[in-house]
Amino acid sequence: MVDALAGLGTREITLIGGEAYLRRDWLEIIRAVARHDILCGLQTGGRALTEAKIKDAAAAGLRSAGVSIDGPADLHDRLRGVRGSHTQAMAALRNFRKYGLSGSVNTQITSAVLPHLDEVMDSIIEAGARVWQIQLTVAMGNAADNAELLLQPYDIVALMPKLASLHESGKARGLRLVPGNNIGYFGPYEAQWRSVTEHASHWQACSAGETAMGIEADGTIKGCPSLATGVYGGGSVRDRPLAEIWNESKAIRQTVGRTVTDLWGLCQTCYYAPVCKAGCTWTTHSLFGKPGNNPYCHYRALHLDRLGLRERIVKVQEAPGLPFDNGRFDLILERTDGTAVPAELERSIRLGPAPANKVRSAKKLQLCHHCNEFSYTSERRCPHCGTGKKTARKVFIRRESQNARLVKKMQALLQKIEALNAAAGDGV
Repeated sequence: MVDALAGLGTREITLIGGEAYLRRDWLEIIRAVARHDILCGLQTGGRALTEAKIKDAAAAGLRSAGVSIDGPADLHDRLRGVRGSHTQAMAALRNFRKYGLSGSVNTQITSAVLPHLDEVMDSIIEAGARVWQIQLTVAMGNAADNAELLLQPYDIVALMPKLASLHESGKARGLRLVPGNNIGYFGPYEAQWRSVTEHASHWQACSAGETAMGIEADGTIKGCPSLATGVYGGGSVRDRPLAEIWNESKAIRQTVGRTVTDLWGLCQTCYYAPVCKAGCTWTTHSLFGKPGNNPYCHYRALHLDRLGLRERIVKVQEAPGLPFDNGRFDLILERTDGTAVPAELERSIRLGPAPANKVRSAKKLQLCHHCNEFSYTSERRCPHCGTGKKTARKVFIRRESQNARLVKKMQALLQKIEALNAAAGDGV
């Protein structure tokens, strides 16, 4: 399997589970990955992941490891159903650092963890985490059975500023907050947390079946490990070569060729539809049994909030109790006070401005330095704030130059103060 992945040009392989280290040959798999110079990582809950196992994995070629922390100890243990699981997870995180692994933390954002995010961040920084990936809990498995754990789409309006604040405070303390594939989708913080260089980056549509692949324990291949197997399983490597499944399976390719016409609901009317393509396939399929309309979008939630509207999900069908299963939810559009919206108003809503067809087909976006929203490169004015793009760019450059000069002055002043302090210490 590893040889076949290397033949496809794979650059990173992450072992997940369950728990990958319950396999007796897990170190052999790590060694095989390392022999191909492919980055090998591990995602784990940390239960029974002893220091000896971590030491052996690092020696075998493991280079990074992430552990799930879903709240403070009592909340984490309750969600995981095992007392002491938080203690074991934090111990694993500390041992990652001890044996030279790049240690990260993954946190599922549930309704229960929202008041504890600062506490979680403090604890994982102390334990040595350098990356913190945040993911919205999706209506699959445990969360499908316990829908009260799920955020409502309108909660995104308050959540995003909180995550942006954590992103900045974490960065100052050596922790990088990384939004998962179902967080964000434009809005004023998109460039803040998607950009890893000076170039402003943004969400680029679901990568399932394009730059990502999921491999189940029985050899089934999917475009993403989280997707429902019954719908998105493309075949098994026990029956067909991996390259053949990857290149020819319709189940895998269905997430790659999605266009605006495949979208539905408000996502089909969205200004960003050609680029975003309704966000994470897993999130929307778990709710509605099909992709293409994602209510957990910051841009969408903000736009509706400005209109005095919000969206709410209601479970209408229980999950059948199968692996990777989901129930069914209805999506309700209502006023922010919970009252009903007339059907004619609901039909008239679209998300943001309507760019010309030639603009939408370009699919290239640039950041407006006035309102921090992205717009298509062929538009001379930002359709979100109305500012001319050249004017906004000039103001941004001038402001950055002023800031740079101010920083230099402050550095020079600090040097003078240090020199005076040194002189005073010498008795001058």
